[in-house]
Amino acid sequence: MNKEKSKKLINWLGLIGIIQLISYTAAIIISPSAFPGYDWKSMAASDLSAMDAPSRMLWDQLASFYNVGSVVCATCVSIYVSDKKICTKLFRLGVHLFTIMNWISCVGYQMFPLNDSGKEIVGFQETMHMVITAPVVLLSVISLVLLIIAGCKQKEVRGIGIWAAIALITMFVGSIGSFVVSPEYFGIFERFSTFSAVGFNAVLGVYLFIAGNSVKSHSKD
Repeated sequence: MNKEKSKKLINWLGLIGIIQLISYTAAIIISPSAFPGYDWKSMAASDLSAMDAPSRMLWDQLASFYNVGSVVCATCVSIYVSDKKICTKLFRLGVHLFTIMNWISCVGYQMFPLNDSGKEIVGFQETMHMVITAPVVLLSVISLVLLIIAGCKQKEVRGIGIWAAIALITMFVGSIGSFVVSPEYFGIFERFSTFSAVGFNAVLGVYLFIAGNSVKSHSKD
């Protein structure tokens, strides 16, 4: 175990995980005020940032830290666990896949936002938005499963494994609930899915910040 005398910049950057969570939460809560008729219980969060949404400008302002912070935080965690050889290759792979998911989500959804808020998916823009969703969901599930397995096998990352399990369960509750419940409650369960990834990103950021005090830097591969 190597003792760090003081936190390095990369550890301090872990706090961006908390900032991006606050930014996203603020956008979710405040943006509807600029969208007359928006019903958060039945409408998706992505409708708030659709190209024709009256709340788009406010969303972009409030979610600006989230858009950048989610990628920065996940990338810093990925670099740190790779550089320090934290835990096993399985654990590091889980972190790397979660980071890739954040990049695809950030770039993909900004390239292909929904054209019409609350409308049917018919045009190219809407289709590409859904195409981006496929790898985002797949990578989210795979990365969380790998981190859960790593947490079960290695005590040093058990805490992250537990949080990964919570995030995965929350994601499934949101996904399944969105299809099972009445359309008037779609938005409630959809937010379970979106917050699961954003929240877990914040958890990784906190662990990165804490890791500046003491870290095991040997691999068990």
